[in-house]
Amino acid sequence: MARFTFRLPDIGEGIAEAEIVAWHVKVGDRIEEDQQVADMMTDKATVEMESPVSGVVVELAGEVGDQVAIGAALMVVETEEAVAEEAPAAAAPVAEAVEEQVEAETPGVPEAIEAPAPLPLAGGAGGGPVQTDPTPEETSPPPTPPASGRGEEGRHVLASPAVRARAKDLGVDLSEVKHDGQHIRHADLDAYLRYGSGQGYHAPHASRAREDETVKVIGMRRRIAENMAAAKRAIPHFTYVDEIDVTALEAMRADLNANRGSRPKLTMLPFLIVAICRTLPDFPMLNARYDDEGGVVTRFGRVHMGMATQTDAGLTVPVIRDAQDMNVWQLASEIGRLAEAARTGKIKSEELQGGTITITSLGPLGGIATTPVINRPEVAIIGPNKIVERPVFAGDDIVRAKLMNLSISCDHRVVDGWDAASYVQALRKLLETPVLLFAD
Repeated sequence: MARFTFRLPDIGEGIAEAEIVAWHVKVGDRIEEDQQVADMMTDKATVEMESPVSGVVVELAGEVGDQVAIGAALMVVETEEAVAEEAPAAAAPVAEAVEEQVEAETPGVPEAIEAPAPLPLAGGAGGGPVQTDPTPEETSPPPTPPASGRGEEGRHVLASPAVRARAKDLGVDLSEVKHDGQHIRHADLDAYLRYGSGQGYHAPHASRAREDETVKVIGMRRRIAENMAAAKRAIPHFTYVDEIDVTALEAMRADLNANRGSRPKLTMLPFLIVAICRTLPDFPMLNARYDDEGGVVTRFGRVHMGMATQTDAGLTVPVIRDAQDMNVWQLASEIGRLAEAARTGKIKSEELQGGTITITSLGPLGGIATTPVINRPEVAIIGPNKIVERPVFAGDDIVRAKLMNLSISCDHRVVDGWDAASYVQALRKLLETPVLLFAD
């Protein structure tokens, strides 16, 4: 018999440590080579760790919520024969750092401007997930009942830590849950419970008190808490809100979608991003990052648009690189790709970094106005709100109009109220006369 120390491998450039968010084994368990043993969270993603050897677990590095340094012992395994301690442990594939969001047609992202932790976890932070479409018209259908109750025999089941924990609490074997994608999501689990378990769905009883519970703040939720607290402590926020008539823009969007062919469906988000990119050159103080320690503001010539995206694990902020060079169709494709990658845990670390300004929205769930939290170290975050129909005066007539409030939160250390108000007025001009979005 020999003991093998499994050390935490290098799981990302610049990563010095990772947090234990789930153990899938305990001391005394017999494990096999390549068996998943733990989920480790970095600043950007959750990584599934797999054992490089077979044997019996004799020691674990710590409890859920503890930090483990790269190269430090994660687990000690007693093996049948000696294993070269020097043999590098392969980094496990990135798992579901962020899983799916209860689908609100964000495509991939959002049909809502859905879009992070991450970047410091934006802030969309304050405003919520960016839903790509603030309109209430498009909602996803309920999950379809699973056609079969059993998964493929012997196949490794992929699911986020949150889904695994929920299934464990419910006593559900995930291998029996039917799913269409590569990963089992909450919607798949809901469908199994409703249709596939043989128990059927039962409406809840009358309202009753729940038991008190204490929940440890770990993983993505802890990152969000730390980032939001740091943003509010360091940045003197102010928020400006104005009303925009998007009647013509919504009509243009409907026409383009009716003739889109094989191109992706357009939500409101691509139009908003085009308008933001066209107006930012005249307001360079908004497309910037503030270095607190150095006392330096860097104003960017290119627009790397952060997109606050709600996922099963929490809020993340994928970044659309060089958004100023894309048209609405290209933006729609990139929004969908990034949102899907974020929800399935396949988002790359570099796709969560380098944003210069962020957009965030609650989509159809949005209210009259939001006061989003800035995605530090950026200096501005834009939050479109819900589109509503209201009667408005047009001369002596009263007509029906689609109206949307637009919020912008700014860092008052580098952005003045006049700048924010002037910028929103420039946005308003483009959005209320959408043909200008396509003019040279």
